[in-house]
Amino acid sequence: MLLTILSVTALASTACALTTVNQVIADPSRYKDREVRVSGAVVDSYSLSNRGAYRIDDGTGQLWVVSDKGVPRRSARVTVTGTIRDGFNFGALGGQINWPPGIGSGLVLLESSHKAKN
Repeated sequence: MLLTILSVTALASTACALTTVNQVIADPSRYKDREVRVSGAVVDSYSLSNRGAYRIDDGTGQLWVVSDKGVPRRSARVTVTGTIRDGFNFGALGGQINWPPGIGSGLVLLESSHKAKN
């Protein structure tokens, strides 16, 4: 019983641990389709009808985050949880916004939640 409790606790703490952007960029196959949590400052932000994308910088690198829950404003500090996707396709939304080069075909974090601080 104690071993089970320790295993569950270790698994939960691993799932909640912060990952650096550099770790994701350096080895994308390790994080692809896995949930991660990153924290940083928003350096770019684009939205349309509560959908959009924003780029965060954590001091080790920059990563685009795709959201259908609204996007934080530039310069906000955020902690984002989501799934890493490589070669993300925006579908119909892709043609509605003039996205910056590379975001439609690159490595992105598909957001499940974020917490922003001003």
